[in-house]
Amino acid sequence: MMTEEDLIKGCKANDRKAQKALYDQYGPILMAICKRYVRQTEDAEDVLLEAFYKIFSNINQYEGKGSFEGWMKRISVNESLMFLRKRHNFNISLESNHLSISSDEYSVEEQLFESDILDVLDTLPTGYRTVFNLYVIDGMKHREIAEELGISINTSKSQLIQAKRRLASLLKKNKISAVG
Repeated sequence: MMTEEDLIKGCKANDRKAQKALYDQYGPILMAICKRYVRQTEDAEDVLLEAFYKIFSNINQYEGKGSFEGWMKRISVNESLMFLRKRHNFNISLESNHLSISSDEYSVEEQLFESDILDVLDTLPTGYRTVFNLYVIDGMKHREIAEELGISINTSKSQLIQAKRRLASLLKKNKISAVG
């Protein structure tokens, strides 16, 4: 197995074996990211291919600063968001105008296991799922999310609140409980 450094050098030299090894090693990780954002497996696979195209064609821009895997993950998230932007309006109207939220709803993500999150996230509307992923899983701030998706900060916040409410409701309905 090639080291990460060998993979990077090989990919920079357009070595097909290194590119295949990189794809084989990181494909499943990056596919999981794409699948978190893009519901349909076929679409997520298309996004993954676009991400790898960007990775291979821009690998000379990676200067060895920071995590290489993190750099590839960011490309995968960006490609997923680009896909979603082309197909969805993130300025979704809210189900409720009443946006008060209890402290229990704020801790929804703390009550879930990763696999529970991924399963339940698939059932959320695209806007809710995308904002939840960006805020909770990827650690972005509402200002960054708003800029990334072309929405207002308040829309980002309300999408997150609605996503947490929906998750809490789905978890109660499905009797998924946290072990803490």
